[in-house]
Amino acid sequence: MSKRFFVFMLVVIVGLLGGLAWFQLVFLPEMIRASIMSSPPSVVTISAEPAKTESWVPKIRAIGTLKAETGIDVTTQAAGIARTIAFSSGDDVKQGALLVQLDDNVEQADLQAAQATLKNAESDLTRQQDLFRRGTVAQSQLDQAIARRDEAAAAAEKIRATIAQKRITAPFDGRLGIRRVDVGQYVSPGQALVPLQSLEDIVVDFPLPEQDIARVKLGQTVEMRVDAWPGEVFSGKVDAIDARVNQETRTIIVRGRVANPDRRLLPGMFANLEVVAGEPQTVVTVPRTAVTYSLYGDSIYVVKPDEAKPAAAATAPAPASSAPPLVVERRFVRVGDTRDSRVAIAEGLTAGEEVVIVGQLKLSPGDLVRIDNSSIPAAQAVRPAM
Repeated sequence: MSKRFFVFMLVVIVGLLGGLAWFQLVFLPEMIRASIMSSPPSVVTISAEPAKTESWVPKIRAIGTLKAETGIDVTTQAAGIARTIAFSSGDDVKQGALLVQLDDNVEQADLQAAQATLKNAESDLTRQQDLFRRGTVAQSQLDQAIARRDEAAAAAEKIRATIAQKRITAPFDGRLGIRRVDVGQYVSPGQALVPLQSLEDIVVDFPLPEQDIARVKLGQTVEMRVDAWPGEVFSGKVDAIDARVNQETRTIIVRGRVANPDRRLLPGMFANLEVVAGEPQTVVTVPRTAVTYSLYGDSIYVVKPDEAKPAAAATAPAPASSAPPLVVERRFVRVGDTRDSRVAIAEGLTAGEEVVIVGQLKLSPGDLVRIDNSSIPAAQAVRPAM
């Protein structure tokens, strides 16, 4: 009796386990699949905007550093003690203005002695000339007197040149920097005393890839922006193009010139530049947020009518104020120039096609979407410096 009961219980347990396994592995997955298949497809809410046709002037972007048209560190050829400093840091000076006077007392004394020697030599020459006219001295004596006079004059001129070297003046109009010398300080030849920069015109050197050489011409407009004056554009011209291409970087140096009458632009400033390189062209543009950049290529999502699943779209719940569900297509494109908040699409898109500008991260190709442009974020006003 106990054996039959044991077998009966074993059969019951095996049946229960088999039924549970069938429920978990067959019935339940099939029920879930049928539920999913019978439920309406989900609709993703996105923001979209039609691609536009705009007229853009071709521009070549570059970065550079501002330089003074003429800029030096004022130095001295002669050594000596700084006796007088006739400027203050940051002064605007004119050409020839006294900057530093070195002590020249010794040279002044030497000059007086040389002038006395010259005066004596000139007197002796006058006497020799008078005697030569009378025929009492030979030509050789007159020549020796002329040579002594010339030697004394040269010695005096040399001392005057040394005195002039100890009077340090501004070689051109400009603005002085921070002075690097004090009264009483010994100054060595070649020592920098103060920077001097001519700021009426500012030049900026910037590299361009060699493939852009044919697009750059002398006189083309250069538009420049600096971080010190955000939102302001300084206009200039292409002033010079280097005569060779750098073999290592394959770039060529171009120089722009920008007027600086108010002297707000200073040497050493970092600049973002754009060279206007041609006539206006018609381009297809989209907002920057529409483009997804990746290693596999740049892409956008294009919104199209849902022709593949009209029934599903019809059954999807949608507010009366919204457009009916649409489908998205992922499309790889070739991106062109960028201006402010918009990007030019060189290939892969035509004007008027609607592109997703918000919500790409939650999309997959073929997803049903609904457009809601009520919460589009504001475009970034200024692009970060590259």
